[in-house]
Amino acid sequence: MKQTLSATCIKTRVSVDRVFRFLQVFDGNKIMPRVATTYKECDQYEKAYQSQDAIFVARKRAVGSKRQKPMRFTRSVGLGIKTPDAAIEGNYVDKKCPFTGNVSIRGRILKGLVISNKMKRTIVVRRDYLHYISKYRRFEKRHRNISVHCSPAFNVKEGDIVTIGQCRPLSKTVRFNVVAHEPAVNASAGKKAFRVF
Repeated sequence: MKQTLSATCIKTRVSVDRVFRFLQVFDGNKIMPRVATTYKECDQYEKAYQSQDAIFVARKRAVGSKRQKPMRFTRSVGLGIKTPDAAIEGNYVDKKCPFTGNVSIRGRILKGLVISNKMKRTIVVRRDYLHYISKYRRFEKRHRNISVHCSPAFNVKEGDIVTIGQCRPLSKTVRFNVVAHEPAVNASAGKKAFRVF
């Protein structure tokens, strides 16, 4: 199958592996093995009923058609960022999540250290950097704390390293969203230890 695709892919400048992976995921019999085709109610922790805006719960099922739309809205952020399994298979509803909500990632992509996760779906990320003082021809250490929206797809703890992407303003202080998460390797280093990523 890959050999027949190669001629078409050379003309369109798309890699053969990419197309082959696309065809494996979107096979004729099934859409995606991980995406739910039957409706499963979302987590209900709020007073108002929680449901995704893009999904119509009471839609009629087509009897004869093989292809069904998935009953959970997920999307790829782009920029080489992998959509986490928890976003595809989970039941949470978060309209500010870049994978299941209405937020696009554009602008800066940064890395930082999580110093607080006490807020609901918001974490504080510390970024250390060096600032040059021309008079003394030396560098001084500085840092900035950034408030970042954290989707329920990530189980973030203090000391973890996260990759954050810039998005539209989500609140008064939040302009970034967590797009990747690395668990802490050396948690004993301390929150305020100087680390440049």
